[in-house]
Amino acid sequence: MNRLTLILLSFLIAPCLTWAHGPTPQKGLDSITINAPVEQVWDAIKQFDAISTWHPDVKASTGDGKNASDGIRTITLQGGDLVEMLDYYSDKDHEYNYRLKTENVKALPVSSYTTNLQVTAGDGPNSATVTFKSRFYRADTGNTPSATQNDEAAVTAMTAFFKNGLVGLK
Repeated sequence: MNRLTLILLSFLIAPCLTWAHGPTPQKGLDSITINAPVEQVWDAIKQFDAISTWHPDVKASTGDGKNASDGIRTITLQGGDLVEMLDYYSDKDHEYNYRLKTENVKALPVSSYTTNLQVTAGDGPNSATVTFKSRFYRADTGNTPSATQNDEAAVTAMTAFFKNGLVGLK
């Protein structure tokens, strides 16, 4: 009798567990090849807090000037400000990783993200490939997000942000 009760309870509880899960992390990856040497392209993007000089969606950017772990920048998008923090920076590898420190779902419909930006040698002698790679969560991490704060909205916004930034570099 106890075994039958346990089996029946497990069938009743299992569906509840599927409703209780949170959002799935989304991923973004985009790159562009630019007809310029790696060093020239890196010079354009290497200053972490100067993203507004090359990214058309960023109206303004300020920061502490640190190109090192814990460097901070505030970027202003059409919908408001986001604060980002640098996790890793390598001038030698032409790469940095950063994360969202303070969210603003009106500016970008995500609750958190980590992003890698890297410049590598392209196929030709004077070409460089710039790659954005990110992992992020939608704005509303509840089980029933609105259409403006769901996975699709987050993927659409992050994809547009990457594409526009890469085109801005070209």
